[in-house]
Amino acid sequence: MEKALNVLVIGGNRYVGKRLIARLLAEGHRVAVLNRGSSPPPAGVEHLRADRDDEGALTGALGSRVFDVVVDQVCYTPRQAAIARRVFSGRTRRYVLTSTVEVYEYEDSPALVREEAVDPSTVTVDLHQPWDDPAFLEAHYGEGKRQAEAVLAAGPEFESTAVRVAHVLGGDDDFTGRLAHYAERIRTGEPIAVPTSNRPATFVYVEEIARFLAWTAGEDFTGPVNAASPGALSTEELCAAVAAHVPGGRTEFRHIEVGEVSPFSFRRSYGMDNARAARLGFTFTDTRQWLPRAVAETLGKGD
Repeated sequence: MEKALNVLVIGGNRYVGKRLIARLLAEGHRVAVLNRGSSPPPAGVEHLRADRDDEGALTGALGSRVFDVVVDQVCYTPRQAAIARRVFSGRTRRYVLTSTVEVYEYEDSPALVREEAVDPSTVTVDLHQPWDDPAFLEAHYGEGKRQAEAVLAAGPEFESTAVRVAHVLGGDDDFTGRLAHYAERIRTGEPIAVPTSNRPATFVYVEEIARFLAWTAGEDFTGPVNAASPGALSTEELCAAVAAHVPGGRTEFRHIEVGEVSPFSFRRSYGMDNARAARLGFTFTDTRQWLPRAVAETLGKGD
């Protein structure tokens, strides 16, 4: 990035978001954070408080402020995206939506999936679904993100891109408990449930996705972009990395046809092609280079 940008991060209280903010600050950008005030931002960051679902409150919190770019970490529904489109019209030239690999939930190919598999311009948007119902939203997470992408991409108010993030690993503040799930079962020898046909997935290191989002903020490309490290992992490979930090543990798998499986076990392919990111100028590190460090961080074992 050649010049300092005026950046607004929506969300950003924890995990990827706080690392994104730290990178933006380190690169010399002016940063504001908008959230409901659940925790203060780091020094040097302007804190704006509002519920992003409340259009009036959001407008009021922004006042007359304008931004070079908005990075939205917590947009999950087309309603939220529609509010953002209205409120940020004339306030930003660029909008970066943190999206997800889950937009490809209906794709199941052994080949790594490319962005064109889900074109936001072809996605049907339904603002009347019960998006405010937490249970509905949880069950339709991928659909909510797909429709949010479509809403933001459709308007002329600003340029937008959707960063489709792979499964994130690493950090001593990983709140998901997914690697801990494996560590506990390996420690006790309890079987780990995997599908009979267990497919690999692509992942991304928490520090690298923060770096990618900060880089994206300063670029000018539009449309969706996959954010994933090369080198898909199977559950077995992931568990081998976890087992290295569980002395005396035993890894045992239980293959099941139906029912709930362990967190990173998949009945369909979850691999994303990152060739577009490479063409745009960003190179992701191979998964197997950062995986030992990521597991050590999450399990509190150090490097």
